[in-house]
Amino acid sequence: MSELLKNIDARTKLAGTNKLEILLFFLGVDHRTGRRETYGINVFKVREVMRTPIITAAPDMPSSVEGMVSLRGALVPVIDLAKYSGLSAETPREIMIVTEYNGHTQGFLVEGVDTILRLDWSKMRVPPEMLTAQTGGLVTAVTELEDGRLVMMMDVEKVLSETTSIDSEAMFRGVIPLDRPDVTVFYCDDSSVARKQIERTLAFMGVKSVSAVNGRQMWEEMEKIASYTQSIGQPASSVISLVLTDIEMPEMDGYILTKKIKSDPRFNGVPVIMHSSLSGMSNQKLGSSVGVDEYVPKFEPQRLSETLARRLGVDKLPVKAE
Repeated sequence: MSELLKNIDARTKLAGTNKLEILLFFLGVDHRTGRRETYGINVFKVREVMRTPIITAAPDMPSSVEGMVSLRGALVPVIDLAKYSGLSAETPREIMIVTEYNGHTQGFLVEGVDTILRLDWSKMRVPPEMLTAQTGGLVTAVTELEDGRLVMMMDVEKVLSETTSIDSEAMFRGVIPLDRPDVTVFYCDDSSVARKQIERTLAFMGVKSVSAVNGRQMWEEMEKIASYTQSIGQPASSVISLVLTDIEMPEMDGYILTKKIKSDPRFNGVPVIMHSSLSGMSNQKLGSSVGVDEYVPKFEPQRLSETLARRLGVDKLPVKAE
C-alpha cells in the first residue's frame, strides 16, 4: 500500500502552482442513500497506507475511536471514519490510512483506497450549503472527476478536534489580550473548526477580524479594500493589519494568495502569516519561497497570539494578572 506514497517528497514542488494531489478512498455503501461515495485527503497529510493491524480497545474514548495500535513503538489512535460520519456501511474496514498533521498521528479506518489524483485547486468548489448541513460541516470542498464521480474533501481537522481535546478551553488560557481595536486581522481557512479557533483567539486578544473560506474570497475582499484606500489616498495597510492564511483551500490555495499579495505594491507593509496543519519543514520552506513572513502551526492559540503580537509591533506581551 505504501507504494502509493513512495515519491511523496517530490510532490512538494506542486506548491505555488495552485495544484494538489489527493488520495481517494471509500467508506462503503451508505444504506441510507445506496451510494458508495468517494472521499479525498491531501497526500501531504498521509504518512502511509496499510492493512488494518490488530487494534487494542481503549477505555473512555469517543464511539468512533476503535482503540489504539502500536506503530514503530508509538501508540496511535484509530478512528472509524464511517462510524464518525454517521454512515451505516457494514463492509469491513480492512485498510488504515495513517495520517500526520497538527503535530498528531492517527489512523483512519476505511473500506478501501483508489488512487492518487493531481487536481487544480481552482476546480475544487466550496460545498453547497445543503451538503454542508447534511454532513455537519465535514466536507470542505467538492469536485467532479472526468468519469462523473463527485469527490468530497473531508475536513480531517474537524475529525481530529472532535475525537481529541485539541479544541479544549485550556488551550486559550495562555492567550493574553492586547486590546487593540485599531488592528484588523484578515484570515482565511476552509475548515470551520480552524476558523472558529482563530476567531476565538482574536476575540481573546481584543483585535478586529475579517474572515473568508478560501484564498479567492479573501483576495476579492482585499482588492475591494485596496481600491477604497487608494481612493482616499491611504495605503491598504491602514485597514489590513495582517493576513493569516491556511495552505489548503478550494479555488485558490494559500501559496497563490500569498504570491498575489506580495507581488501587488498596494499591499506593501502587510505581513502574511501561514497558519497550517501541514507542519513539515518542506511546507515552511515553500511558504518562504512565495513570500510568507512567518509560519505558525494550527491549534496552538498561545503561539499564534504571540506571533501576531510580534508582527503587529507589540514587543512584549502584557502579563496577565492572576
